[in-house]
Amino acid sequence: MNRHILQTEQKALEINLNQKIYGTFAEIGAGQEVARNFFQVGAAAGTIAKTMSAYDKDFSDAIYGREESKRYVCESRLYKMLDHEYSLMEERLMQKKSDTRFFVFADTVAAINYTKTIKGNGWLGIRFQKTPGGPPNDLVIHAKMKDNDNRLQQEAIGVLGVNMLYACFFYFDNIEFFVESLLDGVRDRIEVDMMRLNGPDFDHVDNRLLSLYLVKHGLTEVSMFDHLGNAKHASEFLYKKDLMVVRGHYRPPTKVTLDVFKSGFEQFKAEDEVEPENARIVTEMTLNYLREDGKIDEEDFLSRAKCLGEMGMTCIISDCLHHQNLINYLNDYKIKKLGLVIGVNELKEIIEDKYENNQDGRILVAFGELFNRNINVYVYPALLEDNTLLKAKNMMVPEGIHFLYKHLIDSNQIMEIENYSQNNLGIFPYQVYEKIKNGEEGWEDALPDELVSLIKKEGLFSYKNKNTSLEV
Repeated sequence: MNRHILQTEQKALEINLNQKIYGTFAEIGAGQEVARNFFQVGAAAGTIAKTMSAYDKDFSDAIYGREESKRYVCESRLYKMLDHEYSLMEERLMQKKSDTRFFVFADTVAAINYTKTIKGNGWLGIRFQKTPGGPPNDLVIHAKMKDNDNRLQQEAIGVLGVNMLYACFFYFDNIEFFVESLLDGVRDRIEVDMMRLNGPDFDHVDNRLLSLYLVKHGLTEVSMFDHLGNAKHASEFLYKKDLMVVRGHYRPPTKVTLDVFKSGFEQFKAEDEVEPENARIVTEMTLNYLREDGKIDEEDFLSRAKCLGEMGMTCIISDCLHHQNLINYLNDYKIKKLGLVIGVNELKEIIEDKYENNQDGRILVAFGELFNRNINVYVYPALLEDNTLLKAKNMMVPEGIHFLYKHLIDSNQIMEIENYSQNNLGIFPYQVYEKIKNGEEGWEDALPDELVSLIKKEGLFSYKNKNTSLEV
């Protein structure tokens, strides 16, 4: 189903002409660009109860309270703004306008500065009623601005704010349209890398799907959620951390997967440059791993995500076919030490790909992008069909790159995972998945007990209990 894309002015005017939508705009930083759009199209008196902007920090603190972090462009600041302004709406207008759907739009934004040391980012949110007199719901996003000019970034934030408000009131019955519409008119100018939609009217919405939609529709290359399925932003828990990323299909996670997490992370934490208490581990699924016949099955994605959550894992969804894209994204959060865990077969594919596509003298540059002093690649072995154990050190590489590969091994930039469990190497996830899907026996032994229970209870991976009979 195709969506008709409206101009920003059309969206703002349609909201202004709707007498049942009424609320407040509170904007810190980057001007009052969202409210400006509603004033410029006319009929704003029917929509806007109040606009305000507390630029002075002392004024802002007096209204919303102080931040422990002393930062003003942060998630906690946004929620304080929403709490304060919505409580005023309830106190002053709920009785007088009981047939109206109220909202509060708030943002705290830092646009690019003159010296270009600030790239431009912000937190934006809306607290809104889906129905008059109904409970409030929250839409919260984090955005990065891509324009290289302060004025252009302000304009882009203004458009994004209009898109958010329009989506809340007109796309709430189609969540994928809801997400996709956020970049109407500002695609390639803004990146939305975190989104939450919570509230009584949206209890049916799985926020893990929102993270998937952000990446699927090109709003960002990377989004993430925690083990409970709550959307997270990298600035919340990865800033200046030591991080290990484990990329995989996770269809399903098996005892081998559990061993990768355990043995790989213990080895990572034991590195001299890593502070164990500062170390974090996350899993990564790429769109490429989620697609089958060019399509993404949402239920299949949720099956994988729920299993990873049951294992206590925070998960990254990315459109980073190459690890370098993920590395570039994480660089903004000053990751101290980064470890990438991959299977030996994937390493072989990466090595051969870089060799085949960089025989024009750029081979050192191509490898330098992935293998640098701040990054170690940890390689998990594989058991081949002839029972040969394939490891990083006995893997065959093209003759033209043999010396460079040996250097990466000797300098510990490519490291073998050492204390792995060889007993589990005979488990092949694709075989386990087929058994689950086809209702065959014998797959349970390949998975941790908690995942066996979860898969059976929720029917993940198309699981059907063959002993269940249909009632007639």
